[in-house]
Amino acid sequence: MHIDREEPVGNVEAEEMDGDLKEDTPLGDIPLYRHRFLGMVRQKAYIFDGDGNYYNKDWDFAEPKENEFCWYHVELPKINQKLPLFAQSLIDILCPPLKLQDILSLVSNGPLCSHVNGALVFRVNSPGPPTSNYTFRLAARVTESSVITVSLGRVPRLGFSPTSKSLLSEIPSVETYSSGGPPSHNGGDQKEGSGFVIREHVLEFLLTMNHSEEADNPVPESVSNLVVHIIDTHVDHLQDVTTKLEMELDSVELELDKGGFALKKQMLDDRRFPNMHLNLQRILQVIAHGEQVFPRVKEKCSSKKWFCSEDINSLEELIGRLRRLKESVGFIANRVTAIQAGLDSWQAEQINKKLYYLSFLSIIFLPLSIITGVFGMNVGGVPWTEQKNPKEKDGFRNVMFLCVGMLVLVLLCFLFPALYTHIAAWRRRMALKRSWSLNRKSFLKRTVPVKERGGYIRL
Repeated sequence: MHIDREEPVGNVEAEEMDGDLKEDTPLGDIPLYRHRFLGMVRQKAYIFDGDGNYYNKDWDFAEPKENEFCWYHVELPKINQKLPLFAQSLIDILCPPLKLQDILSLVSNGPLCSHVNGALVFRVNSPGPPTSNYTFRLAARVTESSVITVSLGRVPRLGFSPTSKSLLSEIPSVETYSSGGPPSHNGGDQKEGSGFVIREHVLEFLLTMNHSEEADNPVPESVSNLVVHIIDTHVDHLQDVTTKLEMELDSVELELDKGGFALKKQMLDDRRFPNMHLNLQRILQVIAHGEQVFPRVKEKCSSKKWFCSEDINSLEELIGRLRRLKESVGFIANRVTAIQAGLDSWQAEQINKKLYYLSFLSIIFLPLSIITGVFGMNVGGVPWTEQKNPKEKDGFRNVMFLCVGMLVLVLLCFLFPALYTHIAAWRRRMALKRSWSLNRKSFLKRTVPVKERGGYIRL
């Protein structure tokens, strides 16, 4: 008896029912459907006997027997809704026995590890759009006999399922193709020869998994085992998303090596790498929340009598694994930055090429514009015209002298730095030659033998 209570009520129906309410309706007479219009909210309840066995149970929050403990899990839908609406769903599901302070501590954003109403509450809820694959929210309320968890969307390997033969324990074989034809089998999961046929998309999915299947989960024997299992699946989920993003980056790099102008232009227009960098920053934020929360969880749980010392060591290993994952995400972010810088450099080169073509065209048309400008000047004495006035016969010559003078002035402005540099260098060389000649003459004077006069030494 697996408990999955789903409340699919669409937004359209909720709006219709809201329209039926009058403004003067008392607050206590408003029906409770307002808490349930978010969509599908899944609930799972388990009871563990402490000997490695578990059973599905009703959603009744009943106190377990001695050596038994319960786990209640709420899976919120990944839809675009505000936090108050998620809080209304949790109030509808978990109240009673929880109080409003418990609900707010479970649904709020940001890291938290504290005691609330006698229970240990920790959360690693990251802000962001709920529909994004890179928005992670996981909160837990832990007591000696029960655990209540809330997650956004499905967390792989978090639940438990009956033990069955796992796909990972099968002997695989690849698809065989006939000569020039499609694969020789119609399915993809049936036996072929002595192996289990597995397709490419299944392998690609399995390569993104860093853990075993849900059926292979060890059944916790204590609340401390269950807490370690919850944190372990959260770290596995982060690792899966990071591995998938890294594989996507590898495929994009391969496409860039093979692609040309159109592919690079499309990636720049789609903002592929800025979006990937933003997703990596969201992952880093969740990891940072875990680095803040999980050491405090280990510290608070180490003082609990019902928390095993082996599980304290397991928490320490998970914290170290989370730190290594942070380094890996940092390396991926550096790769994305380097690829984006390469694309920006390529775009700058394309712009420079276009500017070069424009400059070439300007070189072609600049003499033509000069000629048309000179012959379009309204001065006297323009050649090949009918102006015969002696007073205006020198106008064209004067304008040409003025243009040449302006051209010489502009050239001097551009050549002055170079001329100044050459003159300064020539002056330094001349000063160095004079200094060398003076030093040489002084050295020769010091080395000339001194002649004695009348038995006296010349001072």
